[in-house]
Amino acid sequence: MNEVSLKIKDWIIAQLVDAGFAQRTADIIDGWIVLVLILLLIVSVNLILRWGVMRLVHWFVHRTKVTWDDILFDDKVLCSLCNIIMPIVIKVVMPLAIIALEIDTPWLVSMLYVGVDIAIVIMGLLFANSFCKALYELFVNRPGWEGRPIKGLLQTCQVLLIIIGLILTVSIIIGKSPALLLTGLGASAAIISFIFKDSLLGLIAGVQLSVNNMLKVGDWIEMPSRGIDGVVVEVSLTTIKIRGWNNTLQTIPPYLLISEPFDNWQAMRDSGGRRIKRSLNVDMTSVAFVSDAMIDELRSNSVTSGVMANVATETLEGARLTNLDLYVRYINRYIDEHPRVNHTMISMVRELQPTEWGVPIELYFFSSDVNWIPHEHLQTEVISHVVALAPLFGIRLYQAPSTLDLRR
Repeated sequence: MNEVSLKIKDWIIAQLVDAGFAQRTADIIDGWIVLVLILLLIVSVNLILRWGVMRLVHWFVHRTKVTWDDILFDDKVLCSLCNIIMPIVIKVVMPLAIIALEIDTPWLVSMLYVGVDIAIVIMGLLFANSFCKALYELFVNRPGWEGRPIKGLLQTCQVLLIIIGLILTVSIIIGKSPALLLTGLGASAAIISFIFKDSLLGLIAGVQLSVNNMLKVGDWIEMPSRGIDGVVVEVSLTTIKIRGWNNTLQTIPPYLLISEPFDNWQAMRDSGGRRIKRSLNVDMTSVAFVSDAMIDELRSNSVTSGVMANVATETLEGARLTNLDLYVRYINRYIDEHPRVNHTMISMVRELQPTEWGVPIELYFFSSDVNWIPHEHLQTEVISHVVALAPLFGIRLYQAPSTLDLRR
């Protein structure tokens, strides 16, 4: 009887063990089934976003007449936006996966949640970076914004995104509020500002250059104190690259353009006139009164007749005209009639304060072509014409004696 009871007892225990094992096996299978269903849900959401929503957005964007939405809603921006949604979905369904897989280790559950939160922060920053790049491309291609130094603003936004990402990531890892972390960083702000001094100065200078429109790519700038003279080819957060006229590449930090004066010649190019300012010294001993015979000779001369026909030879209150006055009037009229002079801007010939070198005659006018070579050609043409005509007016232009003069 005892043997029978023992066998019955062993059989009952075996059945209970088998039942417990079967139950655990069934629970494990159910957990994996739930996990597979969760993965299928995540994959389905991803496919719906990328093959459904993105194509619908593309279809709508391509049928609008404006072009800004094509840049803001391109593939990179939409893909980065989809990448944000995926970790959010994972965080929503994660409790189901933890329950299904019977994960009861607190540190493991905490690490899973921390990892998903960090993934959300990273994907959010990548989306913000893609959106900032799209805005940069949008403003670069807009009329009136070509060449503006907005690349520095883009880099500034990227630096701020990195800082925000680091603060959020550290706060998630240590389980503290970002506000508390920022409060702790305030004590070391002086050290941080000293280490990143150039970057911070470049950041502030880049914003000022962009907002005030002080500089843009393609501008010709000149900074004599630094030996800078050339065309701006790139404006970034920490450097400004200038190609000199000898094709060398010069690099300066942006804050130098805020703290030191510089000349931006782009306004001259946009005005449509480039200044010519030259002076000639007239020997005072050659200044004399003009006779009627000289005036008639100048009006009949094949070189001066065209301009002299429109030159006034009368004076106020019957005062006699000097050859220097007539010479200045002729030059004024010659410049006024020149086809390559910008006649909408100031044009004059004037006498300056006499010096030991004679009486300076200054020619002040603007060329209609602001490019360098045509400007120099016009300047040479006018000055050489004026110099060659001086003897016809009885004017001697003064220059320092040369060795040839001393030999005479």
